[in-house]
Amino acid sequence: VEKNLKLEEKITMLQQQNEELRARIEQNTVITRQLSEENANLQEYVEKEVEEKKKLSRTNEELLWKLQEGDAVSPVKLPPAPSTPFYRCSSGNSSPAKVRTSRR
Repeated sequence: VEKNLKLEEKITMLQQQNEELRARIEQNTVITRQLSEENANLQEYVEKEVEEKKKLSRTNEELLWKLQEGDAVSPVKLPPAPSTPFYRCSSGNSSPAKVRTSRR
Protein backbone atom coordinates (compact mmCIF):
# COMPACT_ATOMS: atom_id res chain seq x y z
CA VAL A 1 0.00 0.00 0.00
CA GLU A 2 2.81 2.38 0.94
CA LYS A 3 4.66 1.53 -2.25
CA ASN A 4 1.49 2.19 -4.27
CA LEU A 5 1.08 5.62 -2.63
CA LYS A 6 4.68 6.56 -3.51
CA LEU A 7 4.16 5.39 -7.06
CA GLU A 8 0.92 7.38 -7.35
CA GLU A 9 2.74 10.51 -6.06
CA LYS A 10 5.49 9.92 -8.58
CA ILE A 11 2.89 9.45 -11.35
CA THR A 12 1.21 12.73 -10.34
CA MET A 13 4.54 14.54 -10.28
CA LEU A 14 5.51 13.13 -13.70
CA GLN A 15 2.12 14.09 -15.15
CA GLN A 16 2.61 17.66 -13.91
CA GLN A 17 6.09 17.76 -15.44
CA ASN A 18 4.63 16.36 -18.65
CA GLU A 19 1.97 19.11 -18.72
CA GLU A 20 4.61 21.79 -18.07
CA LEU A 21 6.78 20.42 -20.88
CA ARG A 22 3.81 20.34 -23.26
CA ALA A 23 3.04 23.97 -22.39
CA ARG A 24 6.68 24.93 -23.05
CA ILE A 25 6.64 23.07 -26.36
CA GLU A 26 3.47 24.90 -27.39
CA GLN A 27 4.96 28.25 -26.35
CA ASN A 28 8.17 27.48 -28.26
CA THR A 29 6.13 26.50 -31.32
CA VAL A 30 4.32 29.85 -31.25
CA ILE A 31 7.61 31.74 -30.87
CA THR A 32 9.18 29.69 -33.69
CA ARG A 33 6.28 30.57 -36.01
CA GLN A 34 6.58 34.26 -35.13
CA LEU A 35 10.33 34.22 -35.72
CA SER A 36 9.89 32.39 -39.01
CA GLU A 37 7.39 35.00 -40.21
CA GLU A 38 9.67 37.81 -39.09
CA ASN A 39 12.62 36.15 -40.81
CA ALA A 40 10.65 35.78 -44.05
CA ASN A 41 9.61 39.44 -43.88
CA LEU A 42 13.19 40.52 -43.25
CA GLN A 43 14.48 38.41 -46.13
CA GLU A 44 11.90 39.98 -48.43
CA TYR A 45 12.93 43.44 -47.22
CA VAL A 46 16.62 42.67 -47.81
CA GLU A 47 15.88 41.36 -51.32
CA LYS A 48 13.98 44.55 -52.12
CA GLU A 49 16.83 46.65 -50.74
CA VAL A 50 19.39 44.70 -52.78
CA GLU A 51 17.33 45.20 -55.95
CA GLU A 52 16.97 48.91 -55.20
CA LYS A 53 20.71 49.19 -54.61
CA LYS A 54 21.42 47.43 -57.92
CA LYS A 55 18.99 49.74 -59.70
CA LEU A 56 20.59 52.82 -58.17
CA SER A 57 24.05 51.52 -59.03
CA ARG A 58 23.03 50.96 -62.65
CA THR A 59 21.49 54.43 -62.80
CA ASN A 60 24.62 55.92 -61.28
CA GLU A 61 26.86 54.14 -63.79
CA GLU A 62 24.60 55.21 -66.63
CA LEU A 63 24.69 58.83 -65.49
CA LEU A 64 28.46 58.74 -65.11
CA TRP A 65 28.77 57.26 -68.57
CA LYS A 66 26.46 59.92 -70.00
CA LEU A 67 28.46 62.61 -68.25
CA GLN A 68 31.75 61.30 -69.62
CA GLU A 69 30.32 60.84 -73.11
CA GLY A 70 28.71 64.26 -72.96
CA ASP A 71 32.03 65.89 -72.04
CA ALA A 72 33.86 64.02 -74.82
CA VAL A 73 31.27 64.68 -77.55
CA SER A 74 30.08 68.24 -76.96
CA PRO A 75 29.05 70.67 -74.24
CA VAL A 76 25.39 70.26 -75.25
CA LYS A 77 22.97 69.86 -72.38
CA LEU A 78 21.82 66.23 -71.98
CA PRO A 79 18.08 65.48 -72.12
CA PRO A 80 16.38 64.15 -68.96
CA ALA A 81 17.05 60.48 -68.26
CA PRO A 82 14.36 58.16 -69.66
CA SER A 83 12.73 55.60 -67.40
CA THR A 84 14.20 52.75 -69.46
CA PRO A 85 17.96 52.14 -69.74
CA PHE A 86 19.65 54.40 -72.26
CA TYR A 87 22.57 53.07 -74.26
CA ARG A 88 24.42 55.35 -76.64
CA CYS A 89 27.43 54.26 -78.66
CA SER A 90 28.94 57.31 -80.35
CA SER A 91 32.40 55.91 -81.14
CA GLY A 92 31.39 52.28 -81.67
CA ASN A 93 33.55 50.87 -78.88
CA SER A 94 32.18 52.75 -75.92
CA SER A 95 29.14 51.44 -74.05
CA PRO A 96 27.86 51.33 -70.46
CA ALA A 97 28.65 47.61 -70.26
CA LYS A 98 32.28 48.21 -71.16
CA VAL A 99 32.55 51.14 -68.75
CA ARG A 100 31.11 48.95 -65.98
CA THR A 101 33.43 46.02 -66.60
CA SER A 102 36.55 48.13 -66.85
CA ARG A 103 35.93 49.73 -63.46
CA ARG A 104 35.60 46.44 -61.55
